[in-house]
Amino acid sequence: MRDVIMLLGGVLSWLCSMGGVLRYVPWLWSLAAGLGLYLAAGGWRFLYVAMRTIKRDLTCLYMVLRVKYSIRQHLRNNSTIPSLFGHTVALYQDKPALVCVSTGQVWTFRELSERCNMVSHWALTQGWRQGDVVALYLESSPMLVALWMGLAQVGVEAALINNNLRCDSLLHCVRVSGAKGMVFGAELTEAVSEVCSSLDQSLVLFRTGAVQSVDLHTLSAQNLDALLTSCPRTSPPVTHTKGFNDRLFYIYTSGTTGMPKAAIVVHSRYYRIATFGFYSSRLRHDDIIYSSLPLYHSAGNIMGVGQCLLQGLTVVVKTKFSASQLWDDCVKYNCTLWDDCVKYNCTVIQYIGEICRYLLAQPERPSEKSHRVRVAMGNGLRPAVWEKFAQRFRIRHVAEFYGATECNCSLINIDGKVGACGFHSQIFPGMNPVRLVRVDKETRELVRDKQGLCVPCQPGELGLLVGHIDQSDPLRRFDGYADQSSNAEKIAHNVSRKGDSVYLSGDIMVMDDLGYIYFRDRSGDTYRWKGENVSTAELEAVLSGLLRQTDVAVYGVLVPGAEGKAGMAAIAEWDGQFDCAAFLGVVQKALPSYARPIFLRLLSKIDTTSTFKIQKSRLQREGYDPRHSTDRIFFFNSRRGQYEAVTEQLYCDIVEGRIHL
Repeated sequence: MRDVIMLLGGVLSWLCSMGGVLRYVPWLWSLAAGLGLYLAAGGWRFLYVAMRTIKRDLTCLYMVLRVKYSIRQHLRNNSTIPSLFGHTVALYQDKPALVCVSTGQVWTFRELSERCNMVSHWALTQGWRQGDVVALYLESSPMLVALWMGLAQVGVEAALINNNLRCDSLLHCVRVSGAKGMVFGAELTEAVSEVCSSLDQSLVLFRTGAVQSVDLHTLSAQNLDALLTSCPRTSPPVTHTKGFNDRLFYIYTSGTTGMPKAAIVVHSRYYRIATFGFYSSRLRHDDIIYSSLPLYHSAGNIMGVGQCLLQGLTVVVKTKFSASQLWDDCVKYNCTLWDDCVKYNCTVIQYIGEICRYLLAQPERPSEKSHRVRVAMGNGLRPAVWEKFAQRFRIRHVAEFYGATECNCSLINIDGKVGACGFHSQIFPGMNPVRLVRVDKETRELVRDKQGLCVPCQPGELGLLVGHIDQSDPLRRFDGYADQSSNAEKIAHNVSRKGDSVYLSGDIMVMDDLGYIYFRDRSGDTYRWKGENVSTAELEAVLSGLLRQTDVAVYGVLVPGAEGKAGMAAIAEWDGQFDCAAFLGVVQKALPSYARPIFLRLLSKIDTTSTFKIQKSRLQREGYDPRHSTDRIFFFNSRRGQYEAVTEQLYCDIVEGRIHL
């Protein structure tokens, strides 16, 4: 917009300067001359970019204005996600809402609403009120949706715990939530029994699902399914005063080690993410989404299930992703499942980058061509995989996005630009107030100029993605974490101007001349593996504790053909007696599979800075190539279930794809 004003100003200045000449020269000639001067001064670049991106930017501007308008309406009406779901139920009462692949169970919108109401009445009988928290520890299922929605109807906040967590990580999540009760799935009974004695004695336990081998009385857990049968199916009384900007539930980030953080999700944030997802992914109200993503994450719960709750789409829930079953499932749900009149044609699938790679690695089968899926929406899809995935499986539109549960700098790729996770408009820069700023290559700290402000990146320059914070704007607010002390590390001040505040994404990106933004790396504190964010600092703390406070440096390393980065741990081996087998046994019990180091490097000492910060740059550059160091390096061979020494031959086998991770 600034360039447009400059253009008009230049033209006007030219016209004014010509004075009497205009009496003899037609005004169009003067306009052309002014335009020529503007282009000669560099304005041609803006015009070129504008012509290339005007359709994309106007489309996005329309979506932004549409979402902003609806958000303002909901703020005025003091809406909540449960109240908006009520409107959806009224429109689609007898339409299937949620389908569970594992059980074949189908809930219509009316049935889902009734189940939510039963949960609400049960919560009230427990004495829980507005602001209380209940931890939910279940595998993905329609019941999980009914639980958090039913709790939200009476103002109770759910803490959605990653069902892969065990032991200390699980305990931490329950404790940090301040939960008064905990509902766990029967499939996780053993995991709960392992920590039961360490839980707060005031915490009330409830179990849902078929009874397992562990006796409920041993856990002092009540049978939730039996309790719900006696609860009314009618709407509960309104007992809370929550509004659109109040807390809905908590989703844990970096839930891979002992220190996950509970990100606050308010009603307006849930609505914003789901609604932008609906428009940017070109979804329709008659679409059927196949989702195998976990419902304790925002991608599955908000981008996926949110379309059901707010837009009336049917969502088919798969408890666990299966590369060999996905297309068969999509075709299977082309058959009659409900009342002999509703046809299931899965038209949308959700993915993370790993899912697409796993699907491509599968042998061809008839179902991958006979499905009716037209949209794939998700994040983390690499350019090398993108086109192969879309072509082989005949996906018409790949809706890639970028975002974290708590961030205010989400990006969306609305026009299918291969490799881009979104864009920043060069015509309307204020439409999405994000920017890339320079960071030090070694320390990854913000680079500032003489005025103390951050230095914006030029096209083609790597930088940290940040989002400007405005707490009065639901699109720009930062709600932070349940533990307020965790907020400071995610916020920087005096970035674009004195007194401003921004959210630090922690992700390194690059923008091209047209404003398309491409993910490049995480800033060093986290890396992504198997679709999960792994916090290096937290993983270092856990491994150090398991190794009797030995110095440990954790970082991600690239493996050709694999999405994200594989975890590598450099361990200070003081006595030269490190036992890989014993180490594996310990981490398998203490950590979920995606947090366990794939590579180990044993060295005599971990390099640190003068302020005792671990220096990882050299370690990360050298990776797992044995030719760069005399240190012992090991690789976890998942097929053999053991760590093996990395030789030059094994290294070549890994990088050339003969050994798969």
